[in-house]
Parts: sequence; structure tokens; C-alpha cells
Amino acid sequence: MKLTQSPAARVGLSISIATGLYGVSFGALSVTSGLDFWQTMALSLLLFSGGSQFAFIGVVAGGGSGVAAMSAATLLGMRNGIYGMQLNALLQPRGWRRFAAAHVTIDESTATSTGQTDPAEQRRGFWTAGIGIFVLWNLFTAVGALAGAALGDPKQWGLDGAAVAAFLGLLWPRLKGREPVAIAVVCALATVLAVPFVPAGVPILVAALVAAVVGWFSHGRSDEGLEPDVDPYAEQHQGAPRADRGAGEDS
Repeated sequence: MKLTQSPAARVGLSISIATGLYGVSFGALSVTSGLDFWQTMALSLLLFSGGSQFAFIGVVAGGGSGVAAMSAATLLGMRNGIYGMQLNALLQPRGWRRFAAAHVTIDESTATSTGQTDPAEQRRGFWTAGIGIFVLWNLFTAVGALAGAALGDPKQWGLDGAAVAAFLGLLWPRLKGREPVAIAVVCALATVLAVPFVPAGVPILVAALVAAVVGWFSHGRSDEGLEPDVDPYAEQHQGAPRADRGAGEDS
């Protein structure tokens, strides 16, 4: 299959464009938070985890310490390590590709890859989304950083809330079940209540602790959680025979 005909590649490319554009927001916010151009680019090139990057500069802008900024960024970046374990077993990269795959393992590349059923499409989706976002994210980070001074206060353009709104827009429709929604609401409330009393960067750690405690003592249904609200391959699945049908009939 040609790359231009690959469904996974098309999905990865569209996600790359949409996600890469948010780099403008990060670049502008970073320089107005006190980081210079090269420090901003280092975060995008080396850290390359949108949520962690926004958390880092958010703590710095709020006057938080470097330890608090790194803690918040690390907390949000831990999910990429979990993705990596799954994708390593799924894609089985070899040689230098293992290091490259680890660096571009993010939400979007993981979702694009795991949303495919064909192993070849899984690889195409992962690399298209991962490399595409890496290139465009850093390109638009540079644009935002260079234009930061000309833009003035990023809040006037809504850039301070653009990424947060996008993350919430992706997350909220996928919370299926009352318990996951309740946990999200409790964590948000804990964050708001903690803001006036703790240094910048600590409220997100408080929310994580609350989520961990609630999850530890939770007795909710095992099938509740984050679920896709739309199956992009529904038409393909309708015509395909179920792999477990024969086994079920034999039993």
C-alpha cells in the first residue's frame, strides 16, 4: 500500500497539522513566562510532551520553583512511559528506531497506532503522527516564540487557554460512566481549592494524589473509564467476520 493511500497515514497527517498548530501557543506563552527563545526550543525539541511543557511554563510563570515545575511536568509525562511499554510490544522497533520511537511516543501517535487493526497500518500511523507532530510542533513553537513579543499579552488572544480547552474537549466526551466523571470533578475541585494555599505547581500534584486515593478505594465497574465515542472504522468492521465467533460456537 502506498503511503498516500494508507488510512492510518491520513489520520496521522491530519492529527499532526491540528496538534502542531498548538505549538504557537506554547512558544508565545513560554517567552512571556520568562524563558528565552533557545530555552523554549529546547523544551520542545528535548521534552516534546505538550502537556508537560505547558505545565512547566505554567509553574514558572506563576512564580513556582524549578523543582515544582519539573515535578508537574514529570507527573504529566509519566503517561508516555506507560504508552511506551504498550507500543514496544505492539510495534517491536529495532536498533536506532527504538530511541526514535521512544521520543515520539505521545498521546496522538499512540492513539493513531492503537486505533488500527493491521500491523503495517499500526506502524504507519505511529510514525506518521509521531514524526509529523514533532516537526510541526517545533516549527510552530519557533513561530510563537519569535512572535511572542509582537503579540503582546497572549491572554488577549486566548492562547493561554487554547491548549487546556483542546485537552478538555478531547477528554470529556470519552468519560463514560458516573464514577470516572465524579473522579474528574473531584480532582478539579481539589485543584481549585488548593490554588490559594499552596505554591504554583503543587495543585496539580494534589489533584493527582486525590485521583490515586479515590482510584485505590474505588469499587466501580471494570468496564467504565475512557472509551472512544466514535469508531472511525465502523464500516470496515461491519463486513468483517468476528474472530471469536467460531470459538464461541464450538464451546
